[in-house]
Amino acid sequence: MNKNYRQGQILKLIRAQRIHTQEELAQALRTVGIPATQVTLSRDIRELGLVKTTEGYTERLSESPGSGDVETVVRDFVLDIRIAQNLLVLRTAPGNANAVAVALDNADWPDITGTIAGDDTILVVAPDVKTAEILREKFLGFATGA
Repeated sequence: MNKNYRQGQILKLIRAQRIHTQEELAQALRTVGIPATQVTLSRDIRELGLVKTTEGYTERLSESPGSGDVETVVRDFVLDIRIAQNLLVLRTAPGNANAVAVALDNADWPDITGTIAGDDTILVVAPDVKTAEILREKFLGFATGA
């Protein structure tokens, strides 16, 4: 089994569900057809920078732009949010769009089909108009601290 693939599946699993122990993680991996020993999981957890919280394993948030959580980067960088059917256009100060897009991509939200970032603009693609409206309200809440 390819290490990168296994680690990608670990990230996908911890983003989708609460996993509190290495045994739960091993079981979740077996469910998707990936065997892993405790030693391998310990190494993967360390290499991925995962931290164990009361909510289960999670990714450690770095202080560098784009690696923080979505709420933080939206609050810190997004200046305007516009909607066009199932698309959201997020405007940032010059040079900050990529940081926001990376955080959105890393969040792996099922409501976001994909993002495209320029220098100061991000196009966020939602699967439908209703989901885009919900995302806009969520982003506005982050931006205003509501």
